[in-house]
Amino acid sequence: MTKIDRTITTVVFDLGNVLIRWDPVAVFEGRLSEGEVAEFMAAVDFPTLNRSLDAGRTWAQARPEVANRAPDHVHHMDAYLRDFERSLVGEVPGTAQIARDLMAAGVRVLGLTNWSAETFEHAPRVAPVLTEFEDILVSGAVGLAKPDPAIFELLIRTTDLVPQESVFIDDSPANVAAAADLGFHALLFTDARTFRADLVALGLGIPDS
Repeated sequence: MTKIDRTITTVVFDLGNVLIRWDPVAVFEGRLSEGEVAEFMAAVDFPTLNRSLDAGRTWAQARPEVANRAPDHVHHMDAYLRDFERSLVGEVPGTAQIARDLMAAGVRVLGLTNWSAETFEHAPRVAPVLTEFEDILVSGAVGLAKPDPAIFELLIRTTDLVPQESVFIDDSPANVAAAADLGFHALLFTDARTFRADLVALGLGIPDS
């Protein structure tokens, strides 16, 4: 990655599996077997259901449909949401320090996350650095989710950021592509070491290790 001429003023972080390790299976450790978890997730179509909750649907709205489609498994989803904090299995090593280094260097640090508004309260308990962010836009709170360009455009409007002066980091290729289409310097997250090196290459004044 080559250094750019335009100054980077802002870095926008995805949260799940960039700052916070998320593993929904962890909720059921010691409760269900691996096969039982797989059966439950298939029965409720967990990826689609989770995305709808991230996009603003409440569990109260979704539950009747799930109960009708998978009556033997709806109570597992109840348990997942009740014990959601068990799915947050710690910080991603090194990323919180990058955020703090950026703030110390005078860079704006924002969050843009696909996350249910009903469970987001758990995030800062696992990653206290989130309380230091200038702002975090939570998909479930606004009824939009990445990679919909509308949520990026909402972030731009509400924070007055300039995409050409902003880095966006996410572990989803689709989300990275959507941000790049809007002019962000979009990076695919693999690990903190690579992320830090990419930021240094873009000219941000943070330690290189």
